[in-house]
Amino acid sequence: MADQKKYTNKLANSRILVIGGSSGIGYAVAEACVEHGAIVHISSSNPSRIQTAINKLLSAYPSAKSRVRGTPVDLSNPSTLESEIEKLFKDAVKDMPEEQLDHVIFTAADPLAVMPLKELSVEKILKAGQIRFVAPLLIAKFLPAYLPGTPNSSYTITTGGISEKPAPNWSVIGAYAGGHHSMVRNLALDLKPIRVCGVSPGAVDTELWTMPEEAKQKMFSAVASKMGTGQVGRPEDVAESYLAILKDRNMDGSMIRTDGGGMLM
Repeated sequence: MADQKKYTNKLANSRILVIGGSSGIGYAVAEACVEHGAIVHISSSNPSRIQTAINKLLSAYPSAKSRVRGTPVDLSNPSTLESEIEKLFKDAVKDMPEEQLDHVIFTAADPLAVMPLKELSVEKILKAGQIRFVAPLLIAKFLPAYLPGTPNSSYTITTGGISEKPAPNWSVIGAYAGGHHSMVRNLALDLKPIRVCGVSPGAVDTELWTMPEEAKQKMFSAVASKMGTGQVGRPEDVAESYLAILKDRNMDGSMIRTDGGGMLM
């Protein structure tokens, strides 16, 4: 008699859209979902990066050829944002069973807009929030049409440790990141019974850090010294927090912190 798989098979054949899934945390989440047997559709702004990510996933999971797709989407333009989101959802569900999704995960982000107050302008503030804040909020508008209205479905938003622990020159990003906490709680009410949760990573070694490698490693060393784990996070570890949200059908309106103990130091 075979062992039961009550827990390890929870995501088998689940239909999952990972927005921002071509790199960094988003790619690790997509990878973890594929490994758990889900049907995964990834998106980002760069078609070539999507194809590279798909190729990489299929190289690691050859049996998943029928379970991995991707679509480019431009979330950076306010005038076309709504039409781009609608196009993404229509493309994501067309190859899905029953043309619906079970879970949507938002990890998309642009380079971190770290700047001193004296450099702030209306244009810079609005630009910094376009992808990080406006896009995930507007996406919620489309979820009732594409997700079954049950607690088996979920929407997961990504914020960051700066939302709770301030740092010099991070006021713009920190303001939006803090707003994600309220966004999660309010959307959980507006979208019920679809579950809405968030993940708040601390420093994680991803492509978002666009500085020269030497400068990045110097910064990571300084950050790691102020973390309980003594090391900067890895995407494959942070991805486990997203899996917990997908699988725990009792989790709603919650924010998971995965920051290496940085809030304690």
